[in-house]
Amino acid sequence: MDKQILVKAANFCAYQERTQDELRQRLKAWNVYGNEAEELIAELISQDYINEERFAKTYAGGKFRVKKWGKIKIEQALKIKGLSDYCIQQGLREIDEEEYFLVLQALLHKKLHEYRELENPFIRKRKTADYAIRKGFESALVWDILREI
Repeated sequence: MDKQILVKAANFCAYQERTQDELRQRLKAWNVYGNEAEELIAELISQDYINEERFAKTYAGGKFRVKKWGKIKIEQALKIKGLSDYCIQQGLREIDEEEYFLVLQALLHKKLHEYRELENPFIRKRKTADYAIRKGFESALVWDILREI
């Protein structure tokens, strides 16, 4: 195993949380393949540079707090990144249920206000619901909140 590549890969992982797939792709870009790549990944896991559960928690928390994504969209993004169901569930547990509800409620209020020029209240609510569902929030929860508003 090339120590120089190991240091380079460790720095890559230390900069921000990474998944094994992200590191594997970067190693390919550095022309490191096969067993050598897998040995490097195993070494970085043992040194705790790569921890997919930690990645999932950081990713889910960040996407929820910063981009206001719902759980469905976060779960899909984590699946695309190749994380296990266990890691995905651990990541989603980072989202506080009460905060989730309040963020969705605020998002819906804001969108309803933006669509205030629409005469028909059903169209206004439908457009608002569509927006929240595209952001990854559960449709049943979206409609429950919209009925209360």
